[in-house]
Amino acid sequence: MFIGFAGMTHLGINSLVATAERGFKVIGFDQDPHIIVQLKQQDPVVVEPQLPELIEKNSEKISFTSQIKDLFQCDIVYISPDVPTNDNGQSDLSGIQSLIREVVQSLNSKAILVILCQVPPGFTRQLSFPKDQLYYQVETLIFGRAVERALYPERFIIGCADPKQALPTPLRTLLETFKCPILSMRYESAELAKISINFCLVASISVANTLSEVCEKIGADWSEIVPALRLDKRIGQFSYLSPGLGIAGGNLERDLTTVLELSQHYGTDTGVVSAWIKNSQYRRDWVLRLLHKELLAKKSDPIIAVLGLAYKENTHSTKNSPSLALVGSLTSYRVKVYDPVVSPTIIPNVEGVLSAEEAVKGVDALVIMTPWAEFKNLALSTLESMRGRLIIDPYQVLDTSLLENLGFQYLTLGTSVLC
Repeated sequence: MFIGFAGMTHLGINSLVATAERGFKVIGFDQDPHIIVQLKQQDPVVVEPQLPELIEKNSEKISFTSQIKDLFQCDIVYISPDVPTNDNGQSDLSGIQSLIREVVQSLNSKAILVILCQVPPGFTRQLSFPKDQLYYQVETLIFGRAVERALYPERFIIGCADPKQALPTPLRTLLETFKCPILSMRYESAELAKISINFCLVASISVANTLSEVCEKIGADWSEIVPALRLDKRIGQFSYLSPGLGIAGGNLERDLTTVLELSQHYGTDTGVVSAWIKNSQYRRDWVLRLLHKELLAKKSDPIIAVLGLAYKENTHSTKNSPSLALVGSLTSYRVKVYDPVVSPTIIPNVEGVLSAEEAVKGVDALVIMTPWAEFKNLALSTLESMRGRLIIDPYQVLDTSLLENLGFQYLTLGTSVLC
């Protein structure tokens, strides 16, 4: 079989590589010829661990094109671009709708069309395409772990016109090579299943954020509580229980917005959704509140180092990044910024530097906003080059035991640790 992927952004390229790794010939199409040129040079436009290596490893099975007619040879074509969202979490579906219209005109009569990118409930059924050849597949990739998630999915959730009918042989053959459960359901159920998954994640995140703040006030330590929760079978060892700085990345925000819009249309209750959004907005300013309290209110000319601009480690994405929000609130102060992947040129009026060591030198406060692995290895000599002694490390990247005797004031989420 020949499997096509239309859209070579984050979702498409990682899904394509995983399919090639499973032994299939694949073709990646994108309307942007510059993206195709980079991919042919084995230089993907997105940052993911293992991605360049797997493209090179499977180069004989992978081809890239900006000519949509090349999809005619495919048995299955996935619609796989990332769907952009605005600052309110609303999806812009105009690009995917246009892409689908163009792809449909280029398919052979027996080809199966699968919508892989996230769309709101009701989208797939409204498409003008033979329903026995039209499917929706839920994607559950995670920025920074996309290759792993694409290669080893927990299950496939497949939306179809009639879930009682067996999947067509080409699609079933492809999915079965991943050796995981395949759940068939109606289009609308599959589209809502994706949202349901993300709602459970948001609920866990909100619990962690709310109670970790209580820990900070009463002298408890959230990291001591988490193991007890993971051992509870009703919660589980893989729950999202790490406190953070609000919801970011765009995907969870999109699902919250989608359900709010459905609520307005159908008159359902979504008070808990509004509460989650409010909690996320509040938590995003955790670092800024501490900076004002511990530094800005005490020093007239502070210098602040911010390490990390991506919204999480192992990705180039800055969508709704708490770090960008923080830096945007510090325009009246001197701020030195470093991220190993994201260029500081995306932010005006900051001092971009080429290393963490350069960023830290001579500052009054160090803030680690993205838990990149390289930040864990900051030498004590680097930290001692600071002018001040305030370290705000939300995700506890640094080893607190190394800071105990050096006079640092160290603040992290979920505990009132003060060195």
